[in-house]
Amino acid sequence: MIKMKVLQNIKSLGVVAVIRADDPDSAFKISEACIEGGLTNIELTFTTPEADQVIKKLKSAYSDKAVIGAGTVLDAHTARISIMAGAEFVVSPAFDEETAKMCNLYSIPYMPGCMTITEMKEALKLGVDVLKLFPGSALGPDFVKAVKGPLPHVQIMPTGGVDLDNIGTWLQNGCIAVGIGGNLTAPARDNRYDLITETAAQYVAKAAQVIRAQK
Repeated sequence: MIKMKVLQNIKSLGVVAVIRADDPDSAFKISEACIEGGLTNIELTFTTPEADQVIKKLKSAYSDKAVIGAGTVLDAHTARISIMAGAEFVVSPAFDEETAKMCNLYSIPYMPGCMTITEMKEALKLGVDVLKLFPGSALGPDFVKAVKGPLPHVQIMPTGGVDLDNIGTWLQNGCIAVGIGGNLTAPARDNRYDLITETAAQYVAKAAQVIRAQK
């Protein structure tokens, strides 16, 4: 039930904030700014120092308002650390069989990066819920439409190459959600968390507009 609720939240909002920061405090503040803007799907990457502690802190503060996940998870060991910290979904830049098994063990959605039909097929065989198209900029929205031909049931979320100008095209071509990173979080370098909140709200509004039109 929890797994379905997490996936539904990601799908209904259509946007996931990918948080990559140089220190734990910045990561928390960026996440907080996104949540304040209505972007309540947070992927806290494990390139961030003490990422598991940030996940714990976010869960403690926003468990009733946001879905908190872990990103850049490269192996099953890191996946378990993130799950024990409270991560509600796990994202990897590439598919890893042992990570898939670990997430299945705890009934946590796993979203590995895939670029080919073969990679996608192997991931689906291991029970992967959502396929992360990474880097999205290398393939583009038309690739999603092409994949949906032979694999109409596949759920795809691109990360990298998504912006306010093309988010609509990605979603219209069949993505269940999109991951937004650098162009959302960049203002943190100047401590302009208010701009992150503003941009987050813009992404949420754009996604909502497309999702409403598809119903």
